[in-house]
Amino acid sequence: MARHRAADNRRAVRQLTGTVLAFLASWVVTWHSVEHSYLTALILSVPTAGFLLRLFIIQHDCAHRSFFRSASSNDALGVALGVLTLTPHHQWRRNHLLHHATSGDLDRRGFGDIRMLTTAEYWRCSPRQRLWYRVFRNPWFFFTIAPLFHFAVLQRVPYYTAWSWKKLPTGDLGASAGWKTERQSVYLSNCLISAGVIALGWAIGFSTLLVVHLPVALLASSAGVWLFHVQHCFDATYWARHAQWDYVRAGLYGSSYYRLPRPLQWLTANIGLHHVHHLDTQIPNYRLQACLDEIPQFDAVRPLTVKRSLACATLTLWDERAERHVRFKDAVREIAQP
Repeated sequence: MARHRAADNRRAVRQLTGTVLAFLASWVVTWHSVEHSYLTALILSVPTAGFLLRLFIIQHDCAHRSFFRSASSNDALGVALGVLTLTPHHQWRRNHLLHHATSGDLDRRGFGDIRMLTTAEYWRCSPRQRLWYRVFRNPWFFFTIAPLFHFAVLQRVPYYTAWSWKKLPTGDLGASAGWKTERQSVYLSNCLISAGVIALGWAIGFSTLLVVHLPVALLASSAGVWLFHVQHCFDATYWARHAQWDYVRAGLYGSSYYRLPRPLQWLTANIGLHHVHHLDTQIPNYRLQACLDEIPQFDAVRPLTVKRSLACATLTLWDERAERHVRFKDAVREIAQP
């Protein structure tokens, strides 16, 4: 896989330029359509959200410092894109790298991933805790309200970095270095977002800005959470206790090959090839397909189709005995059996 790691600055600039122009053009058309038909504006918010999601995936590459050759260029672009995606670059980068270092490890959950309980942990919870977990993992809440709350509210405070580092052993994954940069990135991001909202609000009206961008932000954040969910919560995925955990198996089998139709694969910048990405995070998104095509060992991974992925929405718990994700009703049946 190493031959696919090298970033191509020209290719990266073309991808970035095309995506930014497409997003801006779509956003402006959506804005102008509000005066004539808000239904039309809502329909146009779908492709606008798609382009915003694509920008987030480019920011994701910047977090791995794989999009450009220069680390400083990746960080600068990541900070800039974070204003649009409501994601402070340096804080998200730290937590996302922790996610890659601990993905599939049952004893090191909670770093840049989605909260998940095992069936045994779920039944050890109090009734109130189980109720909250069921509400949180309900698809209607999980894919609509929670994503927007995560990006619009939680990302405004240096919460995840501090919480993650408190859970890490001293010195593990660079935790002892402090989190000043990540905390400052949150404050800088908040200032830039506030300045952008004020400037654009004065230019077109705050109410107009709200009715145009709120549906875009909601759709983009929901789609992002959906992608992250099906990338790790699917049939035959991989989880293991730390003593048995293996990084390669976690990458190859604990991350899905989400085979999307070509237009959606383009819009999501190949993020569906997640098993390839987890095995080698230094491969930029625009080289993932070539890497997948050239290495025959990847043929052993069963693709997750769009149709099959719909069933993943209700997978909520990990059954350690069966080594598979289960739904709440399945966990109840299993616990009731002698």
